[in-house]
Amino acid sequence: MDPPFTGQFVFQVDEVDIGAFTEVSGLSVEVEVEEVAEGGQNGFVHKLPGRMKWPNIVMKRGVADADSLFEWFLKTSGEGFAGEGDKLTRTTGKVLMVDAAGRALRGWEFYGAYPVRWNGPTFAATSSDLAMEELEIAHHGFSGLRSS
Repeated sequence: MDPPFTGQFVFQVDEVDIGAFTEVSGLSVEVEVEEVAEGGQNGFVHKLPGRMKWPNIVMKRGVADADSLFEWFLKTSGEGFAGEGDKLTRTTGKVLMVDAAGRALRGWEFYGAYPVRWNGPTFAATSSDLAMEELEIAHHGFSGLRSS
């Protein structure tokens, strides 16, 4: 069986489609290790698991005509944030790897998510590069989802 094509990912926030992305990074976790030296034990240092660290998820895509991504970003910052009494509403996000027919092959659900950075395209009359946008999301961890 061939591995799945990883060319397109669908991003959802609380079951609402935000859009399709061509690149997703940051799906990783690291466990900090605490070293404890025991008196009289010179052969090794105890290594104990500590906190888990989840890097931000970064997604990239060509600029789309839908406003759902930027609307979500504005709800958690600036006037949207102030309008909520300066309270952050964290959401549940999903990244779904889809095949050419749009069927979900695999997914990851992350918790306590909110956007922390958006970069729009760089414009240059002399460039033929695709206009890209980038979204960075902070979160409190994720779990894997199997296709149904």
